[in-house]
Amino acid sequence: MNLLLQQLINGLFIGSVYGLFAVGYTLVFGVLDILNLAHPAVFTLGGLTALWLVETAGLRLWQAFPIAVLVAGLLGLLLDRVAFAPLRQRADTYFSGLISSIAMAIMFESVALGLFGAHTVRFPANTVPLHIWRFAGVTVTSLQVEIVAVALLLMVGLTQFLKHSRTGKAIRAVAENDRMARLLGIHVDGIIAFTFFISSALGGAAGILFGLYFDSLSPDMGRSIELKGLAVIVLGGMGSIPGAIAGGLAFGLSEVLTVAITGTSNLRDAVAFAVLFAILLLRPSGILGRGRMREA
Repeated sequence: MNLLLQQLINGLFIGSVYGLFAVGYTLVFGVLDILNLAHPAVFTLGGLTALWLVETAGLRLWQAFPIAVLVAGLLGLLLDRVAFAPLRQRADTYFSGLISSIAMAIMFESVALGLFGAHTVRFPANTVPLHIWRFAGVTVTSLQVEIVAVALLLMVGLTQFLKHSRTGKAIRAVAENDRMARLLGIHVDGIIAFTFFISSALGGAAGILFGLYFDSLSPDMGRSIELKGLAVIVLGGMGSIPGAIAGGLAFGLSEVLTVAITGTSNLRDAVAFAVLFAILLLRPSGILGRGRMREA
């Protein structure tokens, strides 16, 4: 019983990182109706940038975190200007944008390889002061609590921003109908660029938290979470931000529960994706998805 409870807690922690990563994925999809497959590479560069700022520039993590998130956001702006904006008026904009984002992902990963090398790196010891709490046979660390707190703060903050701010409402309007948004005087290209900034900033934040949680970063670490991020947004409902949060938690829990029940991690991914298939058979639109597929 203690093992099961421990795994449930672990699932909450890793699920919050999956959810944060997927929120960035689904934000661009909700506005452009296209998958940004360079998102995992931005995720990687966000984590590696934070590591460089801590290890080489001598900053503390609380100082490095916002700077690395800002760098990731700026990479998102570059991504929009180079990979998506020039193709936006083409008849095959969705397919060509998809291919273009793959090309940018390869270039970003090459940059990471050139700057950091093809090896696994870690944050220096004591980057985050670690406290351990044990109760009822369950162990929780201060790092895990901080990861969940930061992830939830960012996800809830984004949700409130989209609901209540003027810019958030403009993002939702563009996601609903970009032509109508133009007629209403909304600067659609600017809103799309800002959406890429937010999306990539969240992806970079997820990369930092992922590197801290697993104590491991590498130039190709985005590949390990890419398919999981796609699975999460499909599970939660394509284009749904609350769905991405719920899907991330559900996916994380399914992984750790598989380990708890089977006693091995070999079946973890297989069972998690099997659960995804089962849910989509019962509810094709996902957990919180609707009949329409675009939702900011």
